[in-house]
Formats: sequence, structure tokens, C-alpha cells
Amino acid sequence: MNSSDLRYVLALQKASNLGDRTAKKLIARLGSTEAIFKEKRQNLLKIEGIGELKLKGLLDPSNFEAAEKELEFIKNEQLETHYFLDENYPEKLKHCHDSPILLFSKGTIKLQNRRIISIVGTRKITSAGKAFVEEFIEELSPLDPVIVSGFAYGVDIAAHRAAITHNLQTIGCLAHGLDQIYPKVHAKYVDEVLKNGGFFSDFWSSDKFDRNNFLKRNRIIAGLSEATVVIESAEKGGSLVTADIANSYNREVFAVPGRPGDKYSKGCNALIKSNNAHLLSSAADLVYMLGWKLDEEIKPVQQQLFIDLDEEEQLIYDQLKEKGKSQLDTIALYCNFPTFKTASILLNMELKGVIRPLPGKLFEAI
Repeated sequence: MNSSDLRYVLALQKASNLGDRTAKKLIARLGSTEAIFKEKRQNLLKIEGIGELKLKGLLDPSNFEAAEKELEFIKNEQLETHYFLDENYPEKLKHCHDSPILLFSKGTIKLQNRRIISIVGTRKITSAGKAFVEEFIEELSPLDPVIVSGFAYGVDIAAHRAAITHNLQTIGCLAHGLDQIYPKVHAKYVDEVLKNGGFFSDFWSSDKFDRNNFLKRNRIIAGLSEATVVIESAEKGGSLVTADIANSYNREVFAVPGRPGDKYSKGCNALIKSNNAHLLSSAADLVYMLGWKLDEEIKPVQQQLFIDLDEEEQLIYDQLKEKGKSQLDTIALYCNFPTFKTASILLNMELKGVIRPLPGKLFEAI
């Protein structure tokens, strides 16, 4: 998008009392953001949903003054802009009725043809919750998903850090402009996130920091992904709002159950009890529900002449050769391991070049 077009989009986004849904309606009716500002006042008032209050906010000349300043900030910071009708706009977010008309990003984000999940939860994460986040992402790592979260305290930053540890792309959705970082203590993680993904925000550098922004930010977290995972939540909290939004987008929602008396399990238990989330006990539950499979096109690493296997890998390898089975559940029974643990070992063996997926079979021994 050129600077002239972006200037009109920014002015439309800045208009007070308008909102993204009304902005999209105007664009659909008049064809472009430029056409909106060049349309006659009386014609704009004839459009359903456009009253005097919204029209006043739309035609405020200060919108263009603010747009010029923000355009300069975008250029100086080398931010990427994502207009909702352009190809570089996140595909899953396009299908959300209240998604922003314009999104800003920074980093090395690549979302095309990617598996994307959002992980949210309490800011006061317990040691058990932190351990679950780390194990969950480690188990998913062979499938190379993109991990989305809010870069906040607790579950959010634990998810980002675990993704980085396993060389996965991770995206922080911010509740403020890309000119700042909150909480400030997380500034030490910014460079790693930028190298392994980046940040999204629909807030301007001139937007004042407001707690209500976090709730607005949550629609981006829910909209970017095909599933939202809630790991620890009290009875009330932002992560439950994110889960509600994800459900409204017809996305899958998962929640990790906990003991009834645990404060930060009550929210998750309530989601499961009300059928607003699938029970999540391990990564296998998510893989099964989303129908994720290892891409057959993925090439194994070059095979070595001699490969050292640990006891578990050797046992599975021997069973594969002896039984010639391709179903993971059957292999798990032979090997006396939980199904997903077996799958994880098999995936790791594939990366070592010991086994490989073939057409018609999930795995086959070489």
C-alpha cells in the first residue's frame, strides 16, 4: 500500500465513534477509503448505521493531521502495515467481523500456510502451570506451530519463551502501540521474539495506555489462530474473555483442567463444564481435535551411517520392524507407552532420519 492510500486508511481508523465494523461497511459501500472522504455529507448520512455522531468523528480534520504523524512513525520504525483487504493481512483474522481494518507489525512474521495456536492464561502462573506450558509446547514442536500470546506476565511470557526455546515462531499481540513495551521487565525478551516472529498491534504510537486496551487486544489473539488454549485462569480474567471471543469466531477452545479448589483452575474448569472448551490434558488432545498431521512433504535430515538410539527409540524401532504397523495407537500398545509420547518419540526419530512418512502410511521403518 502506497503512502497516499495508507494516509486515508489511517484517517479512517482514527475517526472517533466509528469502529472497525462500521469502517468496513463504508469501504464496502463506497469502494475505498479515499472515496469515503470524498463522498458528499448527505450521501454518507443515508448509509445505514451512520448518524450525526459518527459522521462528526469521520469528518474531523484532525484525523488527517494525526494520520500524517503516524505515517512518519511507521516509516521511521520500518513497521509493516496490514490492510484488511490486502494479501499480507493474516488470513484467519480476515474472517472475524470485528477485526481491525489496519494492523501494524514488526519482526519476521510469516503466517502463510502455518498452523497457529494461541495460548493464554493467568498472569500469576503456578509452577505446575509453567511446567505444563513448557511440556505442551515441547510436545508440539515437531509440528512447527506458530505460538501466539499477549506478551504479558505469567502464561503469556512462559508460552513465548518456550516457543523460542524450541525454535518456533512466536507472536506477541500488544495492547499498545509499537513504540513501547509493557510490562517493561519483558523488554529483555523483545529481540528474541523479533528474531523468532514478532509483534502485532492495531494501536497507534499516540494511543494512551489504557487497561481496556487489553480486552480489545484479545480479539487479535483469538482471531489469528485456529485454536485458543487456556492454561490456568481464575473465575474471572482476560483469558476467559479471549476464550469467549474465540468461540464467537467458531474457533476451537481448549482448557487445562485442575483441582476444584485451586484458584487458578476455576476458570478452566468452568469453561469445560459449560462445554465452552475441550478438556486438554496433553498436546495429543489438541493434535487429535485439530486433525494435525506431519506433512508428508517434510524431508528428514540426511541419514547417518550409524545412529545412536536411546532405549525408548530402540524399542519402538524394533517393534516397527517386527510388526510393520502404521497406526500410532497400535504401536503404543506394543511399546507400553502413552500414545502421544510414542508419537513424539517417532517424530524425533523422523528428524534423526531413522523413520520417514510415506504415502499411505504415517511412518515406516527404514
